[in-house]
Amino acid sequence: MRNVWGCPCFEGGFEERQVSSGAIASDYQRLRVESVCSRLGLVSLAYLWKQDQTFLLTEMIRRGILAITVKVAAIGLSPAKHLGRELADLEVPLLELKERYGINVCGEGGEYETLTLDCPLFSNARIVLDKYDVVLHSADSIAPVGIIHPLAFHPEYKNENSSRSSSNDNVVSNGLHKVHEVEGDFVLPDIVKCQSSDLPSDAEKKLELCISNMGGELFSLGCWIQNPSRTSKGLQDDLASVLRRIELQLSENGFDWSNVLYVHLYISNMEGFALANEVYVKFITEKKCHLGVPSRSTIELPLLEVGLGSGYVEVLVAKEQSKRVLHVQSISSWAPSCIGPYSQATLFKEVLYMAGQLGLDPPTMMLSPGGATAELEQALINCEAVANCFNSFISSSTILFVIYCSSCLTSTERVEIQHKMAHYIQQEASNVHQTRRMPNPIFLYILAPDLPKGASVEIKPVLYVPENAEDEVQIRESRPASKISKQLNDSALQVYAISGKICTVLVSVTNDFVKKSCSETDVKSGNWHRSERNLQTMATFCVVFLNKILSENDFSWGDLINLRFYYTTNLFGSADTLDKIFTEAFAELSLVNNCIKIGETPRYNLVPVLGSGRSASMDDIITCELFASKL
Repeated sequence: MRNVWGCPCFEGGFEERQVSSGAIASDYQRLRVESVCSRLGLVSLAYLWKQDQTFLLTEMIRRGILAITVKVAAIGLSPAKHLGRELADLEVPLLELKERYGINVCGEGGEYETLTLDCPLFSNARIVLDKYDVVLHSADSIAPVGIIHPLAFHPEYKNENSSRSSSNDNVVSNGLHKVHEVEGDFVLPDIVKCQSSDLPSDAEKKLELCISNMGGELFSLGCWIQNPSRTSKGLQDDLASVLRRIELQLSENGFDWSNVLYVHLYISNMEGFALANEVYVKFITEKKCHLGVPSRSTIELPLLEVGLGSGYVEVLVAKEQSKRVLHVQSISSWAPSCIGPYSQATLFKEVLYMAGQLGLDPPTMMLSPGGATAELEQALINCEAVANCFNSFISSSTILFVIYCSSCLTSTERVEIQHKMAHYIQQEASNVHQTRRMPNPIFLYILAPDLPKGASVEIKPVLYVPENAEDEVQIRESRPASKISKQLNDSALQVYAISGKICTVLVSVTNDFVKKSCSETDVKSGNWHRSERNLQTMATFCVVFLNKILSENDFSWGDLINLRFYYTTNLFGSADTLDKIFTEAFAELSLVNNCIKIGETPRYNLVPVLGSGRSASMDDIITCELFASKL
């Protein structure tokens, strides 16, 4: 029952050849199938994956699948009593054993194996066993193991008056003929270190590399092409240069792609998404990532407009190789598959980094019809399915929601997305039994020119998943009352801090700040952003304010994992100018505050967007996103 193979004719838009398997809950089985399919260029279909096993058992019996047990190996199952029995006869005993011992009623834990002798797909004949051995593999007093070894069989052709063959009744009656000792082999996957790929040279490019503090267990790398001329040789060429530079930096520090937890892939034109993937797979492969490929989020950004080339990549790197990766490549009804070198989610040190989720219908891999809110709802369902695999819920475990919205959406549609998002989280939170009070997650909305598959919305959640669900967690709610905070509305600050573990901050610099900080003449003219003095004031405010939030929550810049400044391209034309101003702001802070050593400026990434903010209006001047961790 667990290993029923076929090559179905599927009319869902898939052009590739497919292999269908009956994997339900076994990662080992699913991964073996996906590995073969990956090598042969096939698509794995696993529509039973993560389905309720009691429902599946009942449905298989109801739909006329005649399968007999050919192996039993679980407490409560006896070779003499249960071997060779039809599933229909074992339904009640299996359900009783589930209640008593917690067995998998579909045998996903190896409790039993089956052989299908007849089913609706067998239109002409059924299988009849003529000769077989019954092997006692283990005579254990608690969970004896027995196996039927078929030796000969023949097809029995069907006709309208035929009924079930009784040839398989009492299949154990011949007794125990042979006893065999069985041993298995386990082969470790190949481990391949980082190496240069056969791609164009970077000699003529000016590559900028941003590295966060490497003192802790985690650090981030950001790389882009510094291109003030705002021209590009093409996405493939630029992206290859960026990935190669990151690969080299990893290698120089004794790491490789297997240390990478997450990849943010920013490209200048979503029409080149397929080309970007072609380059991506030349660097990041399953062979290079023996613990699992990193999770990934991909969006289009206005990179060329600000002189950042056609490809911009951020990677989150862990020094310790102890990540847990969920990478399901099979198409199923569970959640969208990740057919390629990126996974659905990566767990490291109690933080779950989830890949960007689109509103894809898992069985068809098509965007949900009905517009942006329908896509959002499906994306949230997909996120929930992934979170559940780590015994968590997005409604109660999420630290940060990043919601990417396509520029094709109207302002009304964006507001509807925000309302739908808030309603879903509130509704689901009320349905989840929470053992502790958790704060509301941080919401960050980003307006992007385009998203993969022409989607309207993409969600990227970050979750806190404690190793022990019973551990007491101290939640700190930061409410600064200093003079500097008066320049900022309470609604423009979001903090999610778990004492001694995590501090996430979102600061929205809005028009209100501009009105309070810039001269009345500059504000009225609308050219305040052209004044270097005004930009310096804004940058200094961001840096000093973030420093205060870290300090109030007992964190330091040494705990920094990543810091992003999202800025709108219609206000700031060049990344160079902003970079210079923020560097100077950190340098000034180091002179007046010993929290930063002189010359050791915290690293950050400047991310150009069409809009950003804590609401779907996305009208921030600058949005600061900070993540620090002591884990």
